[in-house]
This record gives sequence, structure tokens and C-alpha cells, in this order.
Amino acid sequence: MKKIKKGDDVHIVAGRDRGKRGVVVRVVSDRHVIVEGINLVKRHTKANPQLGTPGGIIEKEAPLQIANVALFNPVTQKPDRIGFRILEDGRKVRFFKSNGEVVDA
Repeated sequence: MKKIKKGDDVHIVAGRDRGKRGVVVRVVSDRHVIVEGINLVKRHTKANPQLGTPGGIIEKEAPLQIANVALFNPVTQKPDRIGFRILEDGRKVRFFKSNGEVVDA
């Protein structure tokens, strides 16, 4: 089980976009995630008429390292660390370290 999943509301802890919030669009690998509207880069692309894609300069999200991202805790309104806990019914869930509240309900 991963600490950060697709659809999580995260806070950027380090980097040029430090302090911003966004939603995880995709988990690229064990160490990288793509966050909506964060870490935007410009790419110069060549037109491809067969695919119908125009050329030019496009802006897209680049992957961020998971270490630079923290899950946002809606109760405390701050980024928080994540731990794992096994409930009585045998489910493994994520919880916030600061207040012990379960993330996965």
C-alpha cells in the first residue's frame, strides 16, 4: 500500500511550487507523482498530422518526487505525515500521524 494515491489532496513541501496545493493526477512510479497544475514545464512539440496534434509550445505537468509532497489534513488544515494501521476487521488503512484520524474510510 502506498502513502500517496491518485485523487489525494496534497501540499507541496519543497521545490519551486512550495506551499501550493493540488490533487494527484497520476502515480508515475514508486517515487514520483504528477499533481494537477503543479510543476508546469514548457515542451516544444512538432506537429503530427497523422495524429492530428498541432505543433508549438505546450505546457504540461512534470513528475514530482513523493518526498516533496505531503498529504493535506482537512481537520488541522496543514500537511501531515502518514502511517499505516490494521483495523479489527483486518483492513489496512492510512492514518494521519498528528491526530490519528483515518484517511481511508
